[in-house]
Amino acid sequence: QLVESGGGSVQAGGSLRLSCEGYGIMFGRLCMGWFRQAPGKEREEVARVDRGGTVADSVKGRFTISGDNDKNTLHLQMNTLKPEDTAKYYCAARFRSSAGLCSASWNYWGQGTQVTVS
Repeated sequence: QLVESGGGSVQAGGSLRLSCEGYGIMFGRLCMGWFRQAPGKEREEVARVDRGGTVADSVKGRFTISGDNDKNTLHLQMNTLKPEDTAKYYCAARFRSSAGLCSASWNYWGQGTQVTVS
């Protein structure tokens, strides 16, 4: 189970730090990431931990993904927030093979945390 927290309402230019905690699963055996979905839009990937911490072009330079496998936690630091960042943010995980490869599909999803930027 994945549980997100840290969402809220902020003014443009502000910051938020999202957190994701895992229960019953081990982050060290998974590939982790963050997604978001705005009303009327498709869910989009925001950041992933593999590949050294990749973020989408739309948030590059503003968002940073980090994680602590020992604590089974994942974070998304969001700075210089814009109104277009308004969305529900989801933590997600997919299986990692013994060779370190991530599966093609995402296997676990959290319930999401709302971020509203005005």
